[in-house]
Amino acid sequence: MTELRTVRATSPADLLALVPTFLGFHPADSVVLVTLGSAPSPVHARVDLPVGVRDAEALAAHLAGVVDRNGVSAVALLLYTDDAALAATVVDALVPRLAAVRCDVRCAARADGERWWFLGGAERGPGTPYDLGTHPLTAEAVVEGRVMLASRAELADTLVGDPAEVEEVETWLEEAAARLVPLLPSREQRVVEGRWVRHRVRRHLADGRRLDASDVARLLLLLHATIELRDVAWAEMRHGNAREHVTLWLDVVRRSPVELRAAPASLLGFAAWLAGRGALAWCAVERAQEAEPGYGLAGLLSTALAGGVPPSAWEPLGPEHLTLFGG
Repeated sequence: MTELRTVRATSPADLLALVPTFLGFHPADSVVLVTLGSAPSPVHARVDLPVGVRDAEALAAHLAGVVDRNGVSAVALLLYTDDAALAATVVDALVPRLAAVRCDVRCAARADGERWWFLGGAERGPGTPYDLGTHPLTAEAVVEGRVMLASRAELADTLVGDPAEVEEVETWLEEAAARLVPLLPSREQRVVEGRWVRHRVRRHLADGRRLDASDVARLLLLLHATIELRDVAWAEMRHGNAREHVTLWLDVVRRSPVELRAAPASLLGFAAWLAGRGALAWCAVERAQEAEPGYGLAGLLSTALAGGVPPSAWEPLGPEHLTLFGG
């Protein structure tokens, strides 16, 4: 799932130009589902291309569940592959499954990077050429400053920072650990540190300034120490400030040593989901799970993303959820 906006598309070429603007990258070997018209919870989704009939049937069942839960009644399907037979197999599995949940496939097309073909019957002719570089929707996205990377791998690489900055944070971690670790068994001290976490996050949201290395180190240590302290930062997220949280936690993740990365990566993923940046949210989940397999918040977010749960379904954490402060 990813950020939604209303655009008038009159051909598969328009849809192909639109997809990188909301994913943030140009997909390959993928199935992309795009909501058409209105829906209670419009959803756009990208999944890896299945490898055979059984996988295609499983994918069809999954996407049918997503559109059904979100009340989507019409979609376009775009298959990015040079394998015409596989594309036909996937569409043949998807169309009846979507019809069973009262979702109409208005357009299904295959694209190989240079040409597109309508799907739903035998492909005919050499296909229709397209050039995303010269498409008006691409030009509009560039003017608006939206980033469109070459691949999902490039998007994942945006979570990798400068080793020198990670090393600087590690140096400050030694000082922070020496000072704080002996104190954190005290609940009174954890409350003090929780108030600092809340203040530091709010300060960034207000001024947008990048945290210095000492603050990153202290924040990482505290988020890792207890879930109570991590939840203080999580509770600052709102639908309206999700973009600012993405900026904050993306920078923190880039400067985190791997052993302390699960908490900030999960917070980044959650903020990205709330901001409608589903692809970035998935990359953050993977980063968190690489650092700590089974990390709870990453697992929760993974379930929401896989299930197509819309960000509007989330209610911000209230004071009653912050047990550190006696909620």
